Amino acid sequence: MQDASPTKLLIVDDLPENLQALEALIRGEGREVFQAGSGEEALALLLQHDFAIAILDVQMPGMDGFELAELMRGTDKTRHIPIVFVTAAGKELNYSFKGYEAGAVDLLYKPLDPRAVKGKVQVFVALYEAREAMRRQVEALEAAQQKQAATQAQLERALVMRDEFMSMVSHEMRTPLNTLYLETQLRKMQLERGNMAAFGAEQLQRMVARDDRQIQSIIRLIDDMLDVSRIRSGKLSLRPGWVELSGLLRRVVHDLTPQANTAGTSISLEAGTPVSGWWDEFRIEQVVVNLLTNAMRYGCQQPISVTLTVEQDWARIDVRDCGPGIAPENQAKIFEPYERGVGTDAPAGLGLGLYISRQLAEVHEGSLTLESKPGEGSTFSLILPRRDAPPQ
Repeated sequence: MQDASPTKLLIVDDLPENLQALEALIRGEGREVFQAGSGEEALALLLQHDFAIAILDVQMPGMDGFELAELMRGTDKTRHIPIVFVTAAGKELNYSFKGYEAGAVDLLYKPLDPRAVKGKVQVFVALYEAREAMRRQVEALEAAQQKQAATQAQLERALVMRDEFMSMVSHEMRTPLNTLYLETQLRKMQLERGNMAAFGAEQLQRMVARDDRQIQSIIRLIDDMLDVSRIRSGKLSLRPGWVELSGLLRRVVHDLTPQANTAGTSISLEAGTPVSGWWDEFRIEQVVVNLLTNAMRYGCQQPISVTLTVEQDWARIDVRDCGPGIAPENQAKIFEPYERGVGTDAPAGLGLGLYISRQLAEVHEGSLTLESKPGEGSTFSLILPRRDAPPQ
């Protein structure tokens, strides 16, 4: 990849006319020449820019060229810059030895030979540009390797997640299927023994109820997996209708009360204000059931409350539990797919409920948020916009 930035050259001389003459010799396309009238001014420029070469006048008032070179060689940022000294002193003063001792790559005597100056500058510019091109190639290669490593890590994580997901699905499916299998085996044994009394009206009603619970568990698992697929493919859609929320909440709480009692908890409802709007009733019910199921699972058998708040432009459903709460660092993670709660003996599920619920809230152009502190329980808030007409 070609770098569009110009190659920078530094010339240092206390006489402006010398600077102008030298710049006229070495300037060219793709080059940027910086002038400094003293060693102090040169140091400031050296700390701000990367130079391909520094051409220093030896005899300057204050800090001379040799002193400036020594400072450059003592600093990491400037140590690698090639130094060419320029002097008007005669060769008999043997400045060449002192110049090379100070770290110079060359020493030029005035009056300067234009061809020699241009040739030397061209060599160092070419070396600098070759080195920069190599550096960029190395950086690009390292970036490509890092990207490849990151991609490989993502692939490995995806494979691990796939295996964990299949394990979770197998476990969650096995529980209701095992129950159904044992039920059918028990009935088969009763039939083989001719014990028809085991299939009386009351017994059949209990059998059907148990079967229905297990079948509904399997259906929910399959629906969750289908919903995740629809979300990721952008095919999750709504079927809005005119819905009255307080009645929906009463029905859901009534249906889940036996399950709450079995879990050792209770659900209270405060939804005295009727509110209607254009929502997908099935999907809203799905979100509320998910929130209540989570509260029963992780609420440590403490009471659960459901509150409906109505404003002009929106309605809010709050589901609060009195469980252990959720640490701040985990509050965003629980809305990610396959994230499950810990610290409970209750079945963990697939970890999809909150992820799907938030997506359903956002498809309604609403939101699902969490407020929680460790030891103070958790409140999930579903906010839905109110409309008097179907969404377009």
